Parts: sequence; structure tokens; C-alpha cells
Amino acid sequence: MTAATRTLRVEVAYAAPGIEARVEVQLPSDATVADAVAASGLMRRFALAPQALTFAIFGQRAQAETPLADGDRVELLRALIADPKDARRRRAGDPSMRGGGGRRAAGR
Repeated sequence: MTAATRTLRVEVAYAAPGIEARVEVQLPSDATVADAVAASGLMRRFALAPQALTFAIFGQRAQAETPLADGDRVELLRALIADPKDARRRRAGDPSMRGGGGRRAAGR
């Protein structure tokens, strides 16, 4: 089998509240993240706006031009609605969020 005829098997995954989708695609050996996303049909299926998404391969950030390897999992990532650090700071500063629960309270 020559390099030109070899194919890659890649999984493309997307998750959102109430949605979990995984699609396996076969692509040419020189395929990129953008090729896998297009072949998966997930952008069209869920009416996703390209500018609202970023990508990862096995949890590591990737660009649309990133080349793929056989067996990769491409993940479509949504933007965070809230910064986790800011949310923790707000909870820490809110007295109603303190002392009412958690593991320490169970032992009292």
C-alpha cells in the first residue's frame, strides 16, 4: 500500500447539554482536523457555527490545519459560558455558598 492510497480512521466527537455524538470517518493519509470535521457532518447536523468552535485531538488543543494520525479523536469544543476561576471566586465571596454542605458538614 502506498502513502497515496493509505487511509486514516479518525473519530470526530461533539458534546453539549443533552447531546453526545461520535462519528468515525476514513480520510486520506494527509488529512487535517478540518478535513475530519467536514467529513463527519457534525457541523451541519447540529447547525454549529465554525467561529464558535475550537478543536482538540485527545484533549490537546489543535488547529484546523493540524495533520492527523490513524486512530486520532478530534473533539469539537464549545466556548466556555463562564470562566471557571471567576465562578469559584464568586462562590467564595458569597456567604450563602459557605458552610452549608460538603464533606466537612457531614462529619459535624
